[in-house]
Amino acid sequence: MRHIPGAWRRAAAGAGLVGADGTIHPTIFAEMSALAAATGAINLGQGFPDEDGPAVVLEAAREAIASGANQYPPGRGILELREAIAEHQRRFYGIALDPEREVLVTAGATEALAAAILALVDGPDDEIVVFEPYYDAYAALAGLAGARLVTVPLRWPDFQPDPGELAAAVTDRTRIILLNDPHNPTGTVFGDAVRAEIVRLAERHDAVIVTDEVYEHLVFDGPHTPIATVPGAAERTLSISSGGKTFSTTGWKIGWISGPADLVDAVLAVKQFLTYVNGSPFQPAIAAGLRLPDEVFADAAGTLRRKRDVLGAGLRAAGFDVATPAGSYFTVADAAALGARDAHAFCRALPGRTGVVAVPMTAFTTPERRAEYASLVRFAACKRFDVLEEAAARLAALS
Repeated sequence: MRHIPGAWRRAAAGAGLVGADGTIHPTIFAEMSALAAATGAINLGQGFPDEDGPAVVLEAAREAIASGANQYPPGRGILELREAIAEHQRRFYGIALDPEREVLVTAGATEALAAAILALVDGPDDEIVVFEPYYDAYAALAGLAGARLVTVPLRWPDFQPDPGELAAAVTDRTRIILLNDPHNPTGTVFGDAVRAEIVRLAERHDAVIVTDEVYEHLVFDGPHTPIATVPGAAERTLSISSGGKTFSTTGWKIGWISGPADLVDAVLAVKQFLTYVNGSPFQPAIAAGLRLPDEVFADAAGTLRRKRDVLGAGLRAAGFDVATPAGSYFTVADAAALGARDAHAFCRALPGRTGVVAVPMTAFTTPERRAEYASLVRFAACKRFDVLEEAAARLAALS
């Protein structure tokens, strides 16, 4: 392969996409989704819904297009959406935000993450602490920023961090503690003691907490607790979310980041040179969604919880050991009981064996810890009930 210099190599290497011969591999999502398309298998690998969200949200987008909201919106996002985000944070969590200075609309949560990391990290001496397994973009963005990724393992079956390992990971070199809660890919929800320890360590080492909360309304037992509500956290926390998961509009890519004005300004300084702006007619639509009644949000969590249960029952019947998730789209299953020792090989063979696609958890880990997750597989429950029931019936062939 021709040598092309640049930071892209760090990003690709961080995400584990560089082969031993230097070639670049597709992401696990691209690989497994292509396999699903080629075989006609049910795709429980990539986390996107197969049905639309609330009709009022979709109609608001159509109305915005028809009324001419098709040009550049303001750089921070339209005021209507920033006000709706601030209202949402106060309504659900008691967090007070100034929509003029403390809220920034982004091209999905991924851009918010990218802009925050690029803004706050400054070279190879800086470290980003993440919980492993991790969403693959975290490692890619750390690589792009030239920072060192330091991981804290989450272990089967409860996927809660060990306090000693967490404390050892955070040092004076830590610039960002990156939290994903509810957590992708494990489906865990962090406990109060974990949140409090993260805040204590961030204060002690003067780190910024960046929290990815895109599954905030998909928690199955009780309400979501943002880490920004923990005493001492608000002044050093940037909170990220989006409308994609809550309203089943993942293709719209409307996200946001909120927190102290000086930190948001730092993120804006980078973000404005990434996408500049995006999704003009979708911004008022997501604002309408955020103002929907409480029961809409409760129903979304309740429906996904029932889907989780259908998927979990099917996986257990097929012979997997299953870790019941507390939130998010995802369920992690251990294929060791089925004789699998290599999750990647198992997932590549699964469509041919059963007509179902999943992804290996090893795609979300560092090479050093890959063996700890070697037999674990992630399935997505964000599909129609009939699709999940059909997938369960197909997986029964494994038993």
